Amino acid sequence: MKKCRLSLHITHWVFADVALTRTCELSYDGTDPLAITMTFDTCRERPVRWILSRELLAEGLVDPVGEGDVRIWPVHDRDGGLTSFRVRLGNTRTALMEFDAEPVVNWLARTYRMVPRGTELNGVDWDELVQPVD
Repeated sequence: MKKCRLSLHITHWVFADVALTRTCELSYDGTDPLAITMTFDTCRERPVRWILSRELLAEGLVDPVGEGDVRIWPVHDRDGGLTSFRVRLGNTRTALMEFDAEPVVNWLARTYRMVPRGTELNGVDWDELVQPVD
């Protein structure tokens, strides 16, 4: 299976009036077709990785979604066009990230060409999965 990656600059909202530019890589691996990985460069020794549902990201581009540790919602211009979307990560200590919508929408479309919606589990051998462990 193929992999699909997108590296882009995002806005990390530290406070309502303080923002930092960060690099984020979105990655999709067709061998794990339900998930995407967001890897944030934090300028520290190790990057921060979050794994979330591809469907959650797709839905968050249209309507506010998520609960608990991951919430996603669209941001529109005055005419109602999608300009960006925000991702809140964490529950008690949170990080708020803002992404330009267009490159992510295009990247997400590529992932759906690789593994179309509704076919993510077509290759799963369910009989093997339910075998008792010795």
